[in-house]
Amino acid sequence: MKTALIRIGNSKGIRLPKPILEQCGIEDEVELEIEDDRLIVRPARPPRFGWSEAFAEMSRSGDDSLLDEESTSSWDKTEWRW
Repeated sequence: MKTALIRIGNSKGIRLPKPILEQCGIEDEVELEIEDDRLIVRPARPPRFGWSEAFAEMSRSGDDSLLDEESTSSWDKTEWRW
């Protein structure tokens, strides 16, 4: 699909037809990314999107252990109540 750029102050914009917005799930905000010579427009995701699934997968694969376990002191083990 070809479309013209429209002037918006000192910037330029594009109008996205309603069917395209619906098909892509775009509502109020988008994320823009440039990849090579392409402009990628995608629906904005909330912060930490997908973290729950990633952590669950880490737990299933056993990849969720502490990286610095040897750095815990005896004080940490005896004085703290967990």
